[in-house]
Amino acid sequence: MTEQELNSLLEKLAKLPKETEWVEFKLNFHAAEEIGERISALANGACLFNQENGYLIFGVDDKFQTIEGTTFKPSSKKQKGQELENWLHQFLDPRIDFRIFEFVYKDPQGDKPMVIFEIPAAVNQPVKFNKIGFVRVGSYTRKLSEFPEKEAKIWNKKIFKLYETEIAKRNISADEVIRLLDTQAFFDLLKLPYPTNRQAVLEKLESEKFIKSTSSKYHITNLGGILIAKNINEFDQLSRKAVRVIVYKGKNRVFTEREQIGTKGYAVAFDGLISFINGQLPANEEIGKAFRKDARIYPEIAIRELVANALIHQNFREVGTGPMVEIFQDRIEFTNPGLPLITTNRFIDEYQSRNEILASFMRRIGICEEKGSGIDKVIFHAELYQLPAPDFQAKEKHTKAIMYSFKEMNEMDKKDKIRATYQHACLCYVSNEKMTNQSLRKRFQITEKNYSIASRIIRDTLESKIIKEDDPESTSRKYAKYIPFWA
Repeated sequence: MTEQELNSLLEKLAKLPKETEWVEFKLNFHAAEEIGERISALANGACLFNQENGYLIFGVDDKFQTIEGTTFKPSSKKQKGQELENWLHQFLDPRIDFRIFEFVYKDPQGDKPMVIFEIPAAVNQPVKFNKIGFVRVGSYTRKLSEFPEKEAKIWNKKIFKLYETEIAKRNISADEVIRLLDTQAFFDLLKLPYPTNRQAVLEKLESEKFIKSTSSKYHITNLGGILIAKNINEFDQLSRKAVRVIVYKGKNRVFTEREQIGTKGYAVAFDGLISFINGQLPANEEIGKAFRKDARIYPEIAIRELVANALIHQNFREVGTGPMVEIFQDRIEFTNPGLPLITTNRFIDEYQSRNEILASFMRRIGICEEKGSGIDKVIFHAELYQLPAPDFQAKEKHTKAIMYSFKEMNEMDKKDKIRATYQHACLCYVSNEKMTNQSLRKRFQITEKNYSIASRIIRDTLESKIIKEDDPESTSRKYAKYIPFWA
């Protein structure tokens, strides 16, 4: 932190009504052991009170909270022949990365030397000093073992931070922000004119949470890097989130024809990504009876939505590769890291995103549909193109969506037909209609005289308990209507 930033932080903390479980004031040094105990207590207190850091501040009167200055200089303090900071680290478990700032507070009455210990909050376990955990209760430091309920909360606490707002690149200049982020594309995506001065560009980026400003520098957030980076590889923690497109020869992964790994942010690269995927697909294959021979084998709107879903709904904290699109002779697989937040058979009518800030921006620039409507369109266009029903799968650590190329109905197996019937019932329901034998015949291109084939498929789907009769009391099979199990 710069001296100006430290001055601002000091003033902010000194204005608190009183010391807290994560902030303690002292005038001068008393004992090294006391500092170690305070580091433990403030780390644990910050965890309990959802603070990113705790602070131990030397140079503030703890009774009146006036900024007085201190004689304490940690950098020159020795403890048993060692530098104080190194000695403290040896007795902390875990060895958290606290930082010590020595600076001068600019006061109208004269410069005042100050010291701030910035102490990261405990994560997943209490911080101990010399094998003992401490915690602050009001303005007092006590042994954590005296408060088992507080210790249990630290062990059980789920640390929740929005991935999008975390920092991808710290303390860079305005010039570096402009170099790293595609600001021209950013304004084009928002359909806004490019500002006439750089400050207006930076202010807009900050208003969208793509950057954060400090007194003299800027941080680029994960949101900014992942969406509008000119080169995602310049952000160490984001480089593995790049989109991979792999084209295979045949129906398995034995032979790879080509592989493309994205280098730009998702938002600025999206249209190019979709064009590249479409360029790898057959475009001159006859698809059913209702389409000309120049029709594409897969509907572009479905591809756009499934790619967008893979980007938006991924778990960025999963270690490993990012979203992936794999193109086979008979299908396309869209894979993203992380399990879905809702069960796959509710994708059509429910919506929940773990990356809502990212999703909101993608919706605003037209990359994906409004909440809950995207998968509807995927299923609608699969039916329109007479394709087998898309398959949504939750694997051990990832989510997969599969679109299949055209098959005649007699080439589909029982699972294909049941899945298509369920999705058709869902699509009818969210369109304020009910599935019937007639609507299912249209979905599968079954002639009226073969209505019994549709009846058999409906019966199989009913036995799977994923659809149900709209009116169980009705005895008419001819006019029976069906709805999803959750309706």
